[in-house]
Amino acid sequence: MKTREFILHTDHEGMYDVTAQLHAAIRESRVRSGAALVYCPHTTAGITINENADPDVQHDLLLGLRQVFPDQSAFHHMEGNSAAHLKSSCVGVSQLVPIEDGQPLLGTWQGVYFCEFDGPRTRRFQVKVLCDNDI
Repeated sequence: MKTREFILHTDHEGMYDVTAQLHAAIRESRVRSGAALVYCPHTTAGITINENADPDVQHDLLLGLRQVFPDQSAFHHMEGNSAAHLKSSCVGVSQLVPIEDGQPLLGTWQGVYFCEFDGPRTRRFQVKVLCDNDI
């Protein structure tokens, strides 16, 4: 299956719901049973699955990550975005979502999010859909 690439224009920091793009990639692939890999090729951003019903959850996740990984003058990285690298490593850059009956198997309150930790930027992410025969 072909990898589908999507483009995002982000703010300084934020969580962007990309569940619709996941659905689109699965629909275009026509895979009925398998898995979809959502992947972020950036070192200061990530991909996560979390609640999509209450936007306060995204706010709270970002707040918590800022508290766990604050900017520090002791960091050596010359670009000054070490906290963003730490957040990306903690969240991770991919999620694997099972597919059944042509639909991602997400929980009732789950959505897939692109997490920006060092914007504003033009970002990209990929969705690779695999059928059961490929796995």
